[in-house]
Amino acid sequence: MTAGGIPGDAGGPTPLPGSAAGGAGGGESAAPAVAESFGDRLAGRVVSRGSQIVLGLDPDPDRLWPQAIEAAGAGAPPAQRAATAVAVHCRLVIEATAEHCVAVKLQVACFERLGAAGWTALDEVATRARERGLLVIADAKRGDIDVSAAAYGQAFFGETPTPFGAVTGLGADALTVNPLLGTDSLAPLARAARSSGGGLFVLVRTSNPGAADVQEQELAAGGSVSGRLAQIVAELGRAGIGSSGLADIGAVVGATAPERLEDLRVAMPHAVFLIPGVGAQGGRVEDLRAAFAPGPAAGLIAASRSIVSAHERTGGRPATAAAQEARRLRELAWGLTP
Repeated sequence: MTAGGIPGDAGGPTPLPGSAAGGAGGGESAAPAVAESFGDRLAGRVVSRGSQIVLGLDPDPDRLWPQAIEAAGAGAPPAQRAATAVAVHCRLVIEATAEHCVAVKLQVACFERLGAAGWTALDEVATRARERGLLVIADAKRGDIDVSAAAYGQAFFGETPTPFGAVTGLGADALTVNPLLGTDSLAPLARAARSSGGGLFVLVRTSNPGAADVQEQELAAGGSVSGRLAQIVAELGRAGIGSSGLADIGAVVGATAPERLEDLRVAMPHAVFLIPGVGAQGGRVEDLRAAFAPGPAAGLIAASRSIVSAHERTGGRPATAAAQEARRLRELAWGLTP
């Protein structure tokens, strides 16, 4: 599909029902705002921006854009300078590519390794992404027993009550989660996400070479581990299916295993697929058509190094090369829509 066939960017978040933007009509008092489901929010944003591309940001302090290095200044402790440079780098990438993307995927580990300053940088980058109308996906792959899972829910979606007042979390729109501990470890995260109109992306069939070591192993009861995880996703998401037909519980399904897409789509007809592995890991957008069978917002293609490091392959200014690659992927993915 040509650029002329892609809808324009409406920008800005979708108003919640009952909000001032949505209109509470007449002189009646407005009913309490009810969070729109994540699937419906995503569907509206994909159509308005004409994109299924998720900008992956996993900043390496040793491979930042030159302008970000210059912004770090001198005199501050190393962690602070590194975090400042990382935040500037991510801001520059977002500014260059936001018009071609629908969301950002922030690799939380790449910020956490810088200590407290790194978490501050993470919060700054999330804020900048929201200002550009992008949904924020925290790629943290969290998973723990119910008490810890509830704490993670507060950290990423809500707030934590304390004797000194509430402490606000990151305010992510979605979070990647690890289902290894079972459904009871996912339930508190699902509740936290759902209460704020957010969503989860559960690891089902990942893009790394060792994924088959566990995820493709056969179960005694029949089927594979990834097949069982797909069942869990479908079951957990059933209560969060919106009017768009998309659930608030999605799945991480790697682009490096396109042969699994069709079966997993059948097993999870309402789940949004978050698809990493395009570009540097060898996945091809052209092989992902099955993910979009339910509609244009049923698949999100995450691209990190292929966008951020495009200038290393093509030359020229980093921002220009990144924008060109994001636009190319956007047009390629939009052409897969039924």
